[in-house]
Amino acid sequence: MTLKTGRSPGPRPQPPPEAPPEEEDLRLLLLIRHFELALLRLFEAGALSGTTHTCLGQEYVPVALRPLLAEDDFVFSTHRGHGHFLARHPEPHALLAEIMGREGALCAGVGGSQHIYHRRFLSTGVQGESLPVAAGVALRLAGTGALACAYIGDGTWGEGAVYEALNLAALWRLPLLVVVEHNGIAQSTPTSAQMAGTIAGRAAAFGVRHLTVRSTDLGEIRAQAGPVVAAMRAEPAPAVLEFVTHRLGPHSKGDDTRPPQEIRRAADHDWHPRLRAAYGARFDELDREQRELVERVVAEVSARPPSVWEDR
Repeated sequence: MTLKTGRSPGPRPQPPPEAPPEEEDLRLLLLIRHFELALLRLFEAGALSGTTHTCLGQEYVPVALRPLLAEDDFVFSTHRGHGHFLARHPEPHALLAEIMGREGALCAGVGGSQHIYHRRFLSTGVQGESLPVAAGVALRLAGTGALACAYIGDGTWGEGAVYEALNLAALWRLPLLVVVEHNGIAQSTPTSAQMAGTIAGRAAAFGVRHLTVRSTDLGEIRAQAGPVVAAMRAEPAPAVLEFVTHRLGPHSKGDDTRPPQEIRRAADHDWHPRLRAAYGARFDELDREQRELVERVVAEVSARPPSVWEDR
């Protein structure tokens, strides 16, 4: 694949998908959507401690990549990682128990929303921390056909650890897949105000292959990204997948500092209304099904006793 340089890809409206996704994919998209909405309601009700960062609008990224990742792969996530987790491990009860500190939590409730370790899935709230770790894991995986997939945001490119990891990954030809969710804003700072050059240009500086993904169509994304992932397994080398995406909700909780027109523009790119139009009445059935599922999960987990952590 040729290296791409030039200006950062700007957001542009997406046409309706040529064909609606499989119901399994749609169920997963809707599960993540309603899980995130439930977290915001729980936080407003005072049922969550700390903070929480939702991936509203970006759910399609991990869902699109789900079938491209194998059981032996490692996935490294961020502070905005609930969708990454649920696309990898559809275990909403265990995830919510971790976030709420209830019995049955993934990490006994000590990891919370941002710091999770579960069956080759690891997340951290520290910007850039995961990439050196993912590079180390990729070093161990080289030659096995497995890879390390690390999600980061556009704001994370301000961290030196990103470049140290890319340098080693390129030198040592590591199977490190860096998935960039480029939503145009780093907490409250527009990318245009904090990033010089482009992500494509920075990948090119290390000789790392780069692919820009603008679509929200799951089939189209898989057709574009599939060959990149397959090539990494056949002949280990790092790659950067840059998704031009949009964050519907605030950075965390209710701290959305964007002007109203930016929030409306993000809503215009949401996959939810387009898939509703594509599916018709069946969408509403599945939407209700997943909303009710999440409501049951919330009720059941909320009734559990607090999680107890034991130092073994």
